[in-house]
Amino acid sequence: MSAEYRIAEDRLGGEPTLVVSAPDESARAVLALRGATLLSWQVRHGATGRLKELTDGYRDEKELLSQDGVRAGLMAPFTNRIADGRYRYDGQDHDLLPGHHGDRLIYHGFARETPFELVHATTTADSARLLLRTTGIRPGRYPGYPFALDLEAEFTVTAQELSIEVRATNVGDTTAPYAAGWHPYFTLSQSIDDLLLHIPAHTLIRTDASLIPLPGEDALLPLDDCPDMDFRVPKRLGDAVIDACYADLSGSGSRFETVLTDAATGEELRVWQYGGYMHVFTGDTLARDRRASIALEPVETMTNAFNRPEHAALLALEPGRSRAFGFGVGYGCRSRGPGDS
Repeated sequence: MSAEYRIAEDRLGGEPTLVVSAPDESARAVLALRGATLLSWQVRHGATGRLKELTDGYRDEKELLSQDGVRAGLMAPFTNRIADGRYRYDGQDHDLLPGHHGDRLIYHGFARETPFELVHATTTADSARLLLRTTGIRPGRYPGYPFALDLEAEFTVTAQELSIEVRATNVGDTTAPYAAGWHPYFTLSQSIDDLLLHIPAHTLIRTDASLIPLPGEDALLPLDDCPDMDFRVPKRLGDAVIDACYADLSGSGSRFETVLTDAATGEELRVWQYGGYMHVFTGDTLARDRRASIALEPVETMTNAFNRPEHAALLALEPGRSRAFGFGVGYGCRSRGPGDS
């Protein structure tokens, strides 16, 4: 009988984690149960034969609890920011920051800090599949969100790919606004400046100074009119500072791929998603290791979707219904031509 992937329990300080290892030690992933957070993803590098870290996750318990940078956080029931922490849904006004004055910044939902539990795991010689679940989103638990959701995050780890499907089920008796996303940071070298980025998007979401999209059609800026932010043809990041959402993605069917490439080595990371938008953040305001990695974030909706009428139908999760959003990342090395440096 051939050896199978292994799943072992471990801890990051006092926080429980799961360590997934390939039978030949060619791949390794570490997940924290808090937030179903990916802490590390390593794949064997062909040239060296050693495991190479491809994500820039939380390094210790203090970082995980601080949530600084939301490193690999699962974003649900909303992604990115909600303007002023307030929204109106189904005729009711909701305040996510009641009694809070001054800077009313709230972002990336509640799931990233919610404890999950492992409810099922399957291992074979080629992969490991882990199903994590939380029933932590309930009325009264999070101000301004009086809805009941069960969340599942299914991770599949193979030799060169990590895929995730986030599923939400409305277990309450009223329709809930809901959207999901992922906030991973990826690395191929010490700095992102020399990496090539390809984003298959035709539209940039235009925002105000608070990174809230402009109203209605004013938020939609054709990338033909914004060449500095246009990555439809792969180009070097250089000193570009980006914290922006890309829309109108194109690809094969409903699967879209954003590609990060190290031209010096030919290594590639392909971040794929089924539908949605791609939010890109070059990490210029991180507390540590600024521009050492880049956040490529598959999201179902644009920022402040709870306050945008055009997203109402997409957000609506009716009682008893479930919805899933799938995304992931693959690692590979393309053939280098004679013109490559």
